[in-house]
Amino acid sequence: MLARQQPRRVARELSLLSLSQLSRKDTKPETLEQGDLEALLLAATRTLSGEVHEILETASAELSRSHERLLNSEIRASNLNSAKAMLEEAMTLTETVINRLALAVDLPETLQLAGQMEVRKFALELIGTVCRRRQQIDEQLQEAMVDWQLSRLAKIDQDILRLAIAELDYLGVPQRVAINEAVELAKRYSGQDGHRFINGVLRRVTEKKTNGASVTPGEPR
Repeated sequence: MLARQQPRRVARELSLLSLSQLSRKDTKPETLEQGDLEALLLAATRTLSGEVHEILETASAELSRSHERLLNSEIRASNLNSAKAMLEEAMTLTETVINRLALAVDLPETLQLAGQMEVRKFALELIGTVCRRRQQIDEQLQEAMVDWQLSRLAKIDQDILRLAIAELDYLGVPQRVAINEAVELAKRYSGQDGHRFINGVLRRVTEKKTNGASVTPGEPR
């Protein structure tokens, strides 16, 4: 339960949910008040609800298509395999819906914890750092991407990575802690394999830092 989590873990989740809404609101992160933070989280709740409805509609459509294909298959192997694939996709989507609903249930408690000074202070510090250092953070992440573009990632994955780099580079959070917390956020909010991808990107970022730090001054990098 969130109430048993460390204040900074709750703050990270608040930051992630708030960042997802900043692009849709004319709000300056450095001037956020308590009411503004709560308003952003209310919008985040609505976003999660909208996402649940959208995924449910897609899953329902996949189930209908697979059912129709089964009825019209005449026991042909190709049609049966296609119907099976559709059913598997629908099941995956349904699992995603269940996860999102669980997050929505936790949000009221998150809102309540937002009033704690330590939680609120670190959340606003994270949001402000990401927004002020967005260009430098994105450049660093893009350098660590392999055959992929940061802009092609889901918005939630981009923000999880940005929060982790903000902690690593500007807030003095140890590498292991920042990466582990980002992975935990991804397990809650990202897609099925999102946490593995995010872990890989952040590991490459830290490896680049380690290799760069080990170069003797004057040597080419």
